[in-house]
Amino acid sequence: MERDRLKRKLINLNRVIFLENLPVTTMKVRAHVFVTGRVQGVFFRSQTEHEAERRGVKGWIRNLPDSRVEAVFEGEKESVDRLIEFCKRGPPGARVAKIDVFWESYVGDLEEFKIKYGYRF
Repeated sequence: MERDRLKRKLINLNRVIFLENLPVTTMKVRAHVFVTGRVQGVFFRSQTEHEAERRGVKGWIRNLPDSRVEAVFEGEKESVDRLIEFCKRGPPGARVAKIDVFWESYVGDLEEFKIKYGYRF
């Protein structure tokens, strides 16, 4: 009886080891984000750029004429989620009132993260 229990435990242990050695697949996502509040003139764009580069997220960010900030983030789901979490609070001095996130199909056409200047659409 004890021998069977130990045998099952060993088999389960082998499964865990086997599963740990499987390649991990990552999911790539794209998020289109609009941030409302006191988000212009408080280094929101530059801090978001820094956070994106730290996490390996590609995309862009820009000020909008209605005082919001617009951004597109592409990368691994976990990294994009963390960048969105950063945008919910922003850098010191920012006061985020609302954030709208629209999930889009991953495109993969972005090579880096950059700040866009001007209001060209």
